[in-house]
Amino acid sequence: KEKFFCMKILYIANIRLPTEKAHGIQIVKACEAFARLGHEVTLIVPKRNSPIREDPFAYFQVERNFTIVRYWTLDTVWLGKIGFLMQSITFALSARFSLPMGDVVYGRDEIVLALLAFLGVRPLVWESHDGSWNWWARFLVSRIRRLIVVSKGAQDAYIERGVSARHILAVPNGVDLEDFADPEDKEASRVRLGLPLDKKVAMYIGRLDSWKGADTLMEASNLREDTLVAIIGGEYTQITKLSSRYPRVRFLGQRPYRELVHNQAAADVLVVPNTARDPVSVHFTSPLKLIAHMAAHRPIVASDLPSIREVIGNDAYLVTPDDPEALVMGIKQALMDAQASRMTGRAYERVTAYSWKRRAGRIIDFLKAT
Repeated sequence: KEKFFCMKILYIANIRLPTEKAHGIQIVKACEAFARLGHEVTLIVPKRNSPIREDPFAYFQVERNFTIVRYWTLDTVWLGKIGFLMQSITFALSARFSLPMGDVVYGRDEIVLALLAFLGVRPLVWESHDGSWNWWARFLVSRIRRLIVVSKGAQDAYIERGVSARHILAVPNGVDLEDFADPEDKEASRVRLGLPLDKKVAMYIGRLDSWKGADTLMEASNLREDTLVAIIGGEYTQITKLSSRYPRVRFLGQRPYRELVHNQAAADVLVVPNTARDPVSVHFTSPLKLIAHMAAHRPIVASDLPSIREVIGNDAYLVTPDDPEALVMGIKQALMDAQASRMTGRAYERVTAYSWKRRAGRIIDFLKAT
């Protein structure tokens, strides 16, 4: 048998930690999975203020099998694009002069990785989640060891831009099914969330960014009075503004990741309404919420997009994107379909192949093949 080689992986992530954003769970789950395979993992993040004061391992409910270190940075993200660039540069400089020895420096942030490449750090592995092809990305791709993407659409796009196919691995995001093994029952979940017990609930869980398509679901809420639309996520200022505009939507605010399995249980239908107006949504994303919903044994209504089909195939009620009336009809079909349980069963069978550990193993094998 091939002798096991323990890699020292330095995962550098320019994020607040903990964070309510989906990239936070994606990053810590990746680190946990690499470590579960026996590799030594250090997650390097900037020292930034976060409204979430919990320990990251407890907040995300991951094993303490990797190390988290924090490097100094200017916390200027609030200043907009210039502030974010200043913060990225100072974080990259801190990392350059503080990085421990490792076999690979791995990350998602093309600006920080490009700066590290310019400063002579090697070897670098970039995991692209949005198909970026800005100046930083173009500088970076010729200086990295490998490129990881989360969809075939992104893989095709980078190959068209001249990146060698043998240097790219497309591997979707993952899920740990044990995290979803023991949800609350529907009644207990609704009582906890303050949702009515006598209504059908169509639920969206995620940010309210435009490419996520939540605005289409909010518009749909005005077209179907017998179904309550519940939304978990969004910033306080967004919710305050939208609540008066969409009185039939129940905005539940941000909830920690550890509640996800129980929050999904409150829904009769789970909705992934990604827009077709943004190439990230159409081709480059691998939606964490979609993969998590597939483990919930609930019907899923989702936009009919290549990025969605790549993950779930036909095991969801796929509707025309950006069309509130089509979304309403999809929700109605999901609620009335006598075969819905068969579809949810097929979605669950499909998601069993999406483990974080299996994903990490594919990436490690790809890196070791260099």
